[in-house]
Amino acid sequence: MEIFASLIYLVAAVLFILALRGLSHPETARQGLNFGMAGMALAVLTTILLPSVGGIGWIIVGIMIGGGIGAGIAKKIDMTDLPQLMAAFHSLVGLAAVCVAAAAFGNPEAFGIGITGDIHLGSLIEMSLGLAIGAITFTGSIIAWGKLEGRISGKPVTFAGQHALNGALAVGLVLLIVLLCASQSLFFFILIALLAMALGVLIIIPIGGADMPVIVSMLNSYSGWAAAGIGFTLHNNLLIIVGALVGASGAILSYIMCKGMNRSFISVLLGGFGGESGGGAAGDYSDRTAKIGSADDAAFIMKNASKVIIVPGYGMAVAQAQHALREMVDLLKAEGVEVKYAIHPVAGRMPGHMNVLLAEANVPYDEVFEMEDINREFAQADVAYVIGANDITNPAAKKDASSPIFGMPILDVDKAKTVLFVKRSMGSGYAGIDNPLFFEEGTMMLLADAKKMTEEIIKAME
Repeated sequence: MEIFASLIYLVAAVLFILALRGLSHPETARQGLNFGMAGMALAVLTTILLPSVGGIGWIIVGIMIGGGIGAGIAKKIDMTDLPQLMAAFHSLVGLAAVCVAAAAFGNPEAFGIGITGDIHLGSLIEMSLGLAIGAITFTGSIIAWGKLEGRISGKPVTFAGQHALNGALAVGLVLLIVLLCASQSLFFFILIALLAMALGVLIIIPIGGADMPVIVSMLNSYSGWAAAGIGFTLHNNLLIIVGALVGASGAILSYIMCKGMNRSFISVLLGGFGGESGGGAAGDYSDRTAKIGSADDAAFIMKNASKVIIVPGYGMAVAQAQHALREMVDLLKAEGVEVKYAIHPVAGRMPGHMNVLLAEANVPYDEVFEMEDINREFAQADVAYVIGANDITNPAAKKDASSPIFGMPILDVDKAKTVLFVKRSMGSGYAGIDNPLFFEEGTMMLLADAKKMTEEIIKAME
């Protein structure tokens, strides 16, 4: 049975690899999800049927309770709430790692790693790493959820000596792991968990709102490594493989995003970016006035344009305006207007957020372009239609060294002849800083709900 289980685990691992490959592109994402679900179903069923697994009744009850809760959440969740849902789920993975480590430490005989007070050294190291990474993931993900949900300010929370404190906690964790391996004391086990939880909070609170998509990706990586660490404790090869896949893919995605945003990958790992460059919006625009337009104005300008570039943001997601946007674009194309979509790496609250929304509205993939592929075209565009985006278009990222987002590449919408900016109000973006683009001569503010304004523009065009 063990050999048969190993073969099934190998099949499941291949399915998980195919799932990651499928999820790398919108066209194959649905197929990738199917591979992932099939692999997980095989893995769970095979594990339950192993002769060494007892308490099958309780396992089934747990699966039914957890599966029921998960299905209920999946049916009710809005697309705009997916980022915070991901963060919440990451926290649960971290908590699960902590719980498994605690169970193994309390009853090592059941896990085949020794006896109480005499646990194998290798198992202790694996258990300690899973415990520490899991605890960091648990509290760090809770903070990320709070920021994404709006329960915690999206502004960076920094204080003097923050990095020194984080460094001291990291060194303390290593020292405690050594002491735990030497003494196998419950006291040191609890200290590792508490210290790691504190570190999880401290490495996420300095991250500003504009950088949260990278953190969601990195927390995904942490949760994978936590699962891999616990896989060693459980002697489960599939859990090790899957954890390593998630950990590596999350880290690679975070690295790609950091490179695209001109951020330091090492700094992300240590929770050090987002709060270094300044303490808030540096500009004072209280004495400037913005040009406020209407749907009729926007319809006239876009119908008479040759080229329009659409820049979607989180406001479009909140308003669920993607279907209305697609309808508006179809009308423009019928008038002979060239239309393209520009996607910033951190548009929305998680990687790929805008791509998913546009795919939901059946926007053709060949009309959607990443920032590096389309940025130079804004100078030739008659109109940039910014719908619900803010920080990713803020020129302060290039011009204001005191801005928290300074150095972050932005979409160069200010180079278009006219910028139509759809926002609910003149308020700041998720990063909590003002956008000087609102007051530029070529900018027209369309202050309304993104869906309502787009629908009004459609009526004006018709």
